[in-house]
Amino acid sequence: MPSKLAEIVDEFTGAPRDVVLEMLLEYADVVPPLPAGVDRAELEQVPECQTAFFLRAEVNPDRTVTTVFDCPPEAPTTRAFAGILAEGLAGASAEEVLAVPDDLYQRMGLAQAISPLRVRGGNAILARLKRQVREQIS
Repeated sequence: MPSKLAEIVDEFTGAPRDVVLEMLLEYADVVPPLPAGVDRAELEQVPECQTAFFLRAEVNPDRTVTTVFDCPPEAPTTRAFAGILAEGLAGASAEEVLAVPDDLYQRMGLAQAISPLRVRGGNAILARLKRQVREQIS
């Protein structure tokens, strides 16, 4: 797991349960806007999310991964998942992205703070991101 993401996970696992949701929502503001010239139609939709969520992972020639996320501000929990991944995977290699545990959000203690449906959406975001990386390096 990339060190930045491991730090975020540690922050959550060490936090009191009553502040975990508040911490999560702070990551909703971390998601950068779509880059210039990128259209939502170029991204993959994650239908498991309750809201319209789109993503793209691009493996660069140096094997670092660039992520692009598009999620409306009216879906702060889902945006927060994207924010955690955007911040935690910034500069990560393809191998580091693939090494992220599939149960990342459960490890962070989010399963106790948000609904199972939202955790399922977060897991789907990570799974699709990893699949895109896997397809590009194989």
